[in-house]
Order: sequence, then C-alpha cells, then structure tokens
Amino acid sequence: MTIRKTPTATLSRRTLLQTGAGAAALAMLGAPKVHAQAAPKIRIGYWPIAAGLPFYAAVEKGFFKEAGLDVEAIKFAGAQQIMEAMLAGRCDGSSNGTGSANLAVGEIAAPGTFKIFAANPSNAKNVLDQFLVPAASPVKTIAELSGKRIASGPGIQNVTLAKTVLERAGAKNVSVIELPIGQHVAALAAGQVDGVYTLEPTGTIGRLNGTTRMLEAGVIAKYILGDPLAPWFGGSASLKSEFVQKHPVEAKKFVTAYAKGIALVRSNPAEARQYLKGYTAIEGQLTSEVPLAAYTLYNEFTPKDIAHFQKFFDLFSDKGIFPSRLMVDTMLYKG
Repeated sequence: MTIRKTPTATLSRRTLLQTGAGAAALAMLGAPKVHAQAAPKIRIGYWPIAAGLPFYAAVEKGFFKEAGLDVEAIKFAGAQQIMEAMLAGRCDGSSNGTGSANLAVGEIAAPGTFKIFAANPSNAKNVLDQFLVPAASPVKTIAELSGKRIASGPGIQNVTLAKTVLERAGAKNVSVIELPIGQHVAALAAGQVDGVYTLEPTGTIGRLNGTTRMLEAGVIAKYILGDPLAPWFGGSASLKSEFVQKHPVEAKKFVTAYAKGIALVRSNPAEARQYLKGYTAIEGQLTSEVPLAAYTLYNEFTPKDIAHFQKFFDLFSDKGIFPSRLMVDTMLYKG
C-alpha cells in the first residue's frame, strides 16, 4: 500500500520540526521551561468502622477514577490519628466515621485547616454508637455498670462521650480505659472488661458470634442531645483547606464523586454493604447484618441539624476540652 503525503501533512511536519528547533534554541538561551502540572494524589484517612461506607463504595465502584482522581485510602487505628496525620501533611482528608470532635481539636490547634463536606448522623434508628456487655452479663441498664471496667474507642471524643453517657445514665465509680475498637469483642469475651462503648460493626460481630449483647444503642443522641432520634453528627468526611485552595477543581470533583458513594448507600444499601469487606472487620454474608448510619452533605444541613451539631461540640467546651466555643459553621465546606 502506498501512503501519499498531502501538502498539508508535509507542512504540518515541517512546522513541527521548525517548532522543535525553535524550542531547542530557546532552551539553549535559557528560556523558562513549561511543565504540565500532574494531578495530585489525594490521601484520605479512614477508621475501619461501618460509617465509612460511602468512601469504601466510592473507591471500589471507581467513582474517583471516573472523575480522573488518584485517591489513596489510608487505614488508621483511630480518628485522632487521622486528624494528626492531616495536621502533619500526611493526609489530605478524612472519610466519614472520623470523629467530628477529633477534627475540631485539630481545628482549634490550627484554625482554618479542616473543612467538613459530609457528616454521618446516627441515633436510635440509624445505629452507630452503642454500649455492649458480655452475652451472659446480668446487667440490664447502663446505670448498672457502676463500679465496672468499661472500654471505649481511642481518642478524646470516644473517652469523653463514654464518660459523659455513663455519668448521665447514672453509672458511678466507673473505670474507663481506651482500647482499639477491633479488640472490643475479644476483651468482653475474655472478661477483661465488663462493658464497652463502641461503634458498628462491633455490635454486629459480637452478636453474630454469640459473645456480646447490646445494652443500649443511640446513646449519644439520648444522653448528650436529649432526644433518642436527634441526629448525632459524630463522624465527618473532610478535606484540608489547603488542598481545597490549591486544587479547587480536584476538590470539587472529589466531593462530587464522594457524594455518589453516599447516593449509592441511600438508594441501594444492599449493593453498598458488600464494600464493608476489606475495610472493616466484617466479611461476607455478615455485611448484610450491619445497621447503617445516615449521611448529610454540606449543602443538606438544616438550621436544626446545625443546632444539634453545635450542641455536640458545646459538650467539649463545657468539659474544658475545647478552650473556647467552636462554631460548627466555620468548619463546613462551602462548595
């Protein structure tokens, strides 16, 4: 086959050669080089609990890749570690399930650092938080945990909430210790502790293997917010302000792709549940048993939602953990 070169093709080749020669000459004269800016890797920290499901789904369904984003999921043992990694520049954001109060502590340390674009409200209906006891325990109420050894997840948010709920429920002289959430069921089964304040999927795992029993769920809404059905925005997905400002296009694409993960959990929870596997301690058929938290995007918060969120933050101000009152609205992503 003969390939005929058209004058246009010849001219284009000549032009390219001339352009190349000109570029080479400019380079020799010290002209500045123009480099294409590579797309940033977006490093997102997650804690292996059920509330992070929208993020897990967005990764596994390829929503971030479809948006042209390079997202790295980084597992941490606790929410406080995620916050510290963001402050240190090792993470660009957090998935849902990362303690909102932990992020607030980081915000107080470095004002203007954290922007929450989605939170996961839970309560007695959308179960995440709960107190568990051994399956054979005679304890029927939280008040009966007086004088007992109670474990909570690590970090200031978990410990403060565990102690406050115990106090407001009438339990006295309780010893609260920090313990990684993945060890809660084993600690109860071994008799190392008498109860735990924990988060899903811990309760589901313990119930299905017959070692633990749920004492009460939705305890933060009831004892902290004063209404068992109030939305407790205990976990939040966030991005660093620095990342949003430096990469505004990628930040918007990330939030949009993440929102697709939330939409999947809302519209097809049966499909979404499978993505708990590999990210949490629950596997296979057990994924269908885990209760799911709800999700609220930054542009879905109502004034009443903000009021409940603020009441949660105010607890930490009242306890002296926050040196001053931190306003939730200042931490919300604006789009």
